[in-house]
Amino acid sequence: MAATVLITGCSSGIGKSTALKFRSACWNVVATMRDADRWTEPAIDGLLPLSLDVCDGDSISVALKTAFERFGTMDCVVNNAGAGLFSVFEATPMQTMQDVFETNFFGPLKVMRAAIPYFKQSGGGRFINVTSASSISPDPLMTIYGASKAALDSFSESLRYELGPSKIDVKVVIPGFVPTTSFIRQTQSAAESIPIPEPYQGYVHQRLQAYTTKLSFTPISEEDVATAILIAAADDTDRLRFTVGEDAEMMAHMRWETFEKAYNEWTNARFSPTSS
Repeated sequence: MAATVLITGCSSGIGKSTALKFRSACWNVVATMRDADRWTEPAIDGLLPLSLDVCDGDSISVALKTAFERFGTMDCVVNNAGAGLFSVFEATPMQTMQDVFETNFFGPLKVMRAAIPYFKQSGGGRFINVTSASSISPDPLMTIYGASKAALDSFSESLRYELGPSKIDVKVVIPGFVPTTSFIRQTQSAAESIPIPEPYQGYVHQRLQAYTTKLSFTPISEEDVATAILIAAADDTDRLRFTVGEDAEMMAHMRWETFEKAYNEWTNARFSPTSS
């Protein structure tokens, strides 16, 4: 029997690429998104598009039940769906911040808790949680997004020990900057609805310029991240984190392989406000 993977956030970008990557590797694929009608690929044998909203417990339950009944097993769940936010913390409504955490942190938790019984029926399984390089070295003005992804990273690290006796594993894939996804446009759109107080406008402009100038590293593609997720799904070691991209690898090096003084100097050089 072919292994089955359920992936969230498959309407475009990393999720869609990951679904197609797993199917090409002969997995049964459950490609989920808020509205399954947004799946625009031709029908593919062994690939089932389903509606699933990570903020809606009922839709999660229905999708998992439907997937298990269709394929008879559940072997891997990829928590990819996410929401971005570029904004000034002081001016960001609390509800907006809670919405980001609901999608990026509590949503994956709901999916995982609902999937555990299906993993147990299948004799074990694996969660792959897609975070962000911002969980390693958080960007200013993306404070809420980085915090939500860091929370998921920390949760994943401890959860794998809890689930180990049930033969359920946890992996974390950490992508760097992927400029071609709709995530960037959605993040910018969310930011436009939040006013920028005058004292912050100079720094906001500085940070926006940093995103639009020539990059000092080679950005990655959705395909690169999908490949890393597939590698994590097949990895039989105790490795937890899989970084993807030169920028993510540099952040991981500075955060975890240097002393705090060196890391602090590095982040100051990247993020400190310039004199006007």
